[in-house]
Amino acid sequence: CIVDPPPQRIPHRPGAIAARPFAARSVALLIPPDPRLSRRMMETAMTESAAIADAAVAQAQAGPGSKRRPLGAVTLANARLVLADEVVTGSIRLEEGRIAGIDLGPGMAPGAEDCEGQYVIPGLIELHTDNLERHLMPRPGVVWPGPAAVLSHDGELASAGITTVFDAVRVGSMRNTGGQAKKDYSKYARGVVDHINALAASGLTRIDHHVHLRAEVCSETVLEELDEFGGDDRVSIVSIMDHTPGQRQFSDLAKFVQYHQGKYRLSDAEMQAHIDFTRGLYDQWGVEHEDGIVARARALGARLASHDDTTPDHVARSRELGVDFAEFPTTAVAAEACRDAGIPVMMGAPNVLRGGSHSGNVAAMALAEAGLLNVLSSDYAPSALVMGMLRLGERLGDLPAAVSTVTTAPAEAAGLTDRGQLAEGLRADVVRFAEHDGIGIITGVWSAGRKVG
Repeated sequence: CIVDPPPQRIPHRPGAIAARPFAARSVALLIPPDPRLSRRMMETAMTESAAIADAAVAQAQAGPGSKRRPLGAVTLANARLVLADEVVTGSIRLEEGRIAGIDLGPGMAPGAEDCEGQYVIPGLIELHTDNLERHLMPRPGVVWPGPAAVLSHDGELASAGITTVFDAVRVGSMRNTGGQAKKDYSKYARGVVDHINALAASGLTRIDHHVHLRAEVCSETVLEELDEFGGDDRVSIVSIMDHTPGQRQFSDLAKFVQYHQGKYRLSDAEMQAHIDFTRGLYDQWGVEHEDGIVARARALGARLASHDDTTPDHVARSRELGVDFAEFPTTAVAAEACRDAGIPVMMGAPNVLRGGSHSGNVAAMALAEAGLLNVLSSDYAPSALVMGMLRLGERLGDLPAAVSTVTTAPAEAAGLTDRGQLAEGLRADVVRFAEHDGIGIITGVWSAGRKVG
């Protein structure tokens, strides 16, 4: 059975998390990275799923699914409410999609839902997840219809307590793969974003979806693909991705070779051809692509993110470009430079749970202990977000600060002012959960006041 500790008040200092002595529990998460999508497979998926998407949207617009019933009032009582700087026993009322009030104390209003001392926190906000790609291709060579993949992804996120997601899809393809056909980075973002937006507009998604375009500097088509998107596409984040071999995420070229040969079964000759080809792409287009990505992100009104900053020079360039937050800096030196430049740092929750990066880069917990971590992302494993949050809270002895890394801090990084805290008047995105041996057991999820998980 699940036994929760007595209600408590936990103080919190503003800013990034600072370390406090705490014995961490042992939870490991070992999940392989998502497969990439080939040109042939993605073209097949887009063709087969277009008709399904049109039918789903038409049915939703014509039938009962196109109009959601008015929201009734919900009261969650006898809960451990995680507020900005403390944990208190109380109740929270949700009405018409907003938080209508918060009352302290163990009282139980008529008709209230008894939370039995479980935690209630704001809905989780995910800024960077490529989890959707796993649903688009659930097995190697198996391409799933786009709308079905989006809805399955949506349901998985809701069950993990995520109520706002920025779906990360890649823009930037390679027409010539440099002799390695197995690693074919082909165009797919436009069609996938169409599915996301059509389903969301039709009321078929459970949670709030926004678009995050992962713009590959080291590609041939990134600017022309970005030009396909406009103001109606809900593009809220654009990240500048540079996966040139031998730098950033794979500064150790041997790890780059090990990863790609293991994943794509490339011969030594094919691997070297790919390295030479992609390095040539950066030499030819790198600076032009970076500047073009920034200009197009600003035209879309999107927040700008750097990715895998490794050196102070990388961070200086990020600051020059005007980035709003840094995704997954690979070294403590880069994270320190981000702090000094006023750039919030986002790290992966899988990194927290595994005790380090799968690429051999800096451990997220080490950054948290140094006060250098602001935001957590589930990256490729949605369930990691609440577990990573709990691991931070256990290690650092500050649950409200840990909760802020998946709620308040990502809301601020993304420019969302209507969510991210349990406060009257904000959007009623709420998660109820119990804790058992470092694992968050989700027992209720409300998105804009509607129970979705």
